[in-house]
Amino acid sequence: MSRNYEYTFERLGEGWIGVKKDAKERYQDVIHKYARDGWRLVQIFAPGTGGYGAAKYFELIFEREVSR
Repeated sequence: MSRNYEYTFERLGEGWIGVKKDAKERYQDVIHKYARDGWRLVQIFAPGTGGYGAAKYFELIFEREVSR
């Protein structure tokens, strides 16, 4: 039996030099918010670089199983 999943993405803290401080402080709240709606955190991804090689933002990737 195969399972089907859907995905959603949440971008946090996009800044010019690096991730904004508020994103570093509130990412856990975002994860809890999605979990209450049945989403599971798959990965926190930090694509792109700002100043000094720092990530420009965090991309939180969530999944949940969907019924057919």
